[in-house]
Amino acid sequence: MTLATIEFKGLTKDYGKNIAVKNLSAEVFPGRVTGFLGPNGAGKSTALRCLLGLVTPTSGNSTINSSKYHDLVDPYLHVGAVLDSRGFHPGLTARQNLKVMAAASGVDKKRIEEVIEMVDLKDAIDKRTKKYSLGMKQRLSLATALLGNPEVMVLDEPANGLDPIGIVWLRQFLKSLAKEGKTILVSSHQLTEMQNTVDDVLIIHKGELVASGNVDAVCAGRSLEQTFLDLTSKAV
Repeated sequence: MTLATIEFKGLTKDYGKNIAVKNLSAEVFPGRVTGFLGPNGAGKSTALRCLLGLVTPTSGNSTINSSKYHDLVDPYLHVGAVLDSRGFHPGLTARQNLKVMAAASGVDKKRIEEVIEMVDLKDAIDKRTKKYSLGMKQRLSLATALLGNPEVMVLDEPANGLDPIGIVWLRQFLKSLAKEGKTILVSSHQLTEMQNTVDDVLIIHKGELVASGNVDAVCAGRSLEQTFLDLTSKAV
């Protein structure tokens, strides 16, 4: 049996009376693209930040390869994350930004050309990032996450700013990474595209898991959009 790469175990995070995530238990497996879905404010971003050690849970935990993020040796080489596409110095080129990040993480700078090729930014590598469109910044964020050639990718709304061609590219890109055996966990509101992209889904509503598993089994003949609306229109 394939072991889960990512596990949420009774994960709970509250901010006083506001419970952002409540007793979330779920598994994410290697070689598959898993969609992490929920309405705005459902707790997706909080759960991802707990997973990456950016937020301390109130109770429960989340692990990557059975370890908490902070306990991983050289985490950048194991986990690539895209939570925000604005974390670049606007006065530096894409190449310069990547050189800084590669040096900080101990990655060979030869990897820069490889990841730029992977995200199709070769023609803009020496352009200052302040002139990048949002879609180009998303691609550069993916390149940054891939610098360490990690086996796990955690992506929060990676399709933001991408045009239709870019969205199709992203779909094929994520599928290709999964075929390499990587574990892909992607949060998105683009349900139609997610149905064409993901193998599995985790759906949360008001901080609680309402469905998980193979996308076809969860949808049971319905569209992912209709399944999502049915599940999240019910009170938890």
